[in-house]
Amino acid sequence: MVDIFSRYVVGWMIARRESADWAAILIEETIQKENIQPDQLVVHSDRGQAMTSQTVANLLVDLGVVKSLNRAYVSNDNPYSESLFRTVKDRPTFPKLFGCIADAKVFAGYPRI
Repeated sequence: MVDIFSRYVVGWMIARRESADWAAILIEETIQKENIQPDQLVVHSDRGQAMTSQTVANLLVDLGVVKSLNRAYVSNDNPYSESLFRTVKDRPTFPKLFGCIADAKVFAGYPRI
């Protein structure tokens, strides 16, 4: 998760697969960590299955967060996220392939190995 005003990465997660449950955990943990109050935040995302799920939609309503989605079939509707992904993946030290999820977590300095 990126704060588009400061361009600061406020939350991130490495998981075996994308899911609504993992997205909800990431969003809720990040909102708590950043001390976001109800009606203070807009979350903008792609139209991926996890972010359009009832699980995430219900969580955002419960937390008082406004949901904003990319336009359908527009892959570059969120230039801040796309720029961040490009920056990370183009680093010379970024592996072409990780051997396992633990390798990815070690590389990223993930706190939950």
